[in-house]
Amino acid sequence: MSRADLIGEGVPAGDGEAYTTHGTPNGTPGPTKQDGRTGRTGGRRTSGLLRSELLTTFRRWRTVALLGVLAVIPVLVGIAVRIETADGGQGGGGGGQGPAFISQITNNGLFLVFTSLAATLPFFLPMAVGVVAGDSVAGEANAGTLRYLLVAPAGRTRLLLVKYASTMVFCLVATLVVAGFALAAGAALFPVGEVTLLSGTTVSFGEGLLRALAIAVAVALSLTGLAALGLFVSTLTNSGIAAMAATVGLLLMVQIVDTIPQLHAVQPYLFPHYWLSFADLLRDPVYWDELVRNLGLQALYTAVFGSAAWARLTSRDITA
Repeated sequence: MSRADLIGEGVPAGDGEAYTTHGTPNGTPGPTKQDGRTGRTGGRRTSGLLRSELLTTFRRWRTVALLGVLAVIPVLVGIAVRIETADGGQGGGGGGQGPAFISQITNNGLFLVFTSLAATLPFFLPMAVGVVAGDSVAGEANAGTLRYLLVAPAGRTRLLLVKYASTMVFCLVATLVVAGFALAAGAALFPVGEVTLLSGTTVSFGEGLLRALAIAVAVALSLTGLAALGLFVSTLTNSGIAAMAATVGLLLMVQIVDTIPQLHAVQPYLFPHYWLSFADLLRDPVYWDELVRNLGLQALYTAVFGSAAWARLTSRDITA
């Protein structure tokens, strides 16, 4: 962003009316003209700030590289399954290894979408989100643009919301990249058609696509807690690399804790614990219990670490 983009333009006055607060002769603030235009101006400023943030995020080579890696993974998974089953063998290792639906890939390429999301969700997808979230505020501080953002008319709260919204857009885009390339590779390497769900019910290919879209959205929503955690970490340091490393390090630590049987009492409160609950969308009827627990847990993490990030950013010294 340019410095002008960061600071923003003053609200224009028109028709002889002022839209900013002016001081009176004794130094006290005077009234601000309210005619509804300031609200529209604030909305335009928010949308402009979000648009600028999204362009900045998706133009970075780091972001392009992360999305490129995510796009390659489902293609590699599809090729590996194709090679393994070329001699008539069963996909998924034959011994019940991997997700419950990996053995279905050879029967229906749409299952490559579900398999790829399951393969990338434990590490690759959250790592990419952790990198973007960790760099959101700390990267601005490292580049020397944060102080301009903190004094911009947009306000610190609006800035934080824009940063989080941009990270959430990346979550959705990254998930759709995995799903989209998996669908393309699955259709190219395997037959597609009616989908047999995990419960044994057969649905049309169109309904299968709708379920795949619902699963992609569920996976993106599963990353909201991590995004809030990364945003909070990003407000604690002026080093983007340190924030990214800390966020990914916390992710790995929590993932390890979630696999230790002796710590089963705390595992239901860890943000990745219910990540794979999206598989319940492949049942008829859908099992909602763990899906709802997952969304509730992500909302809790978002509220806690989002509030912590807000408290840190709104009290931050702009001269630091």
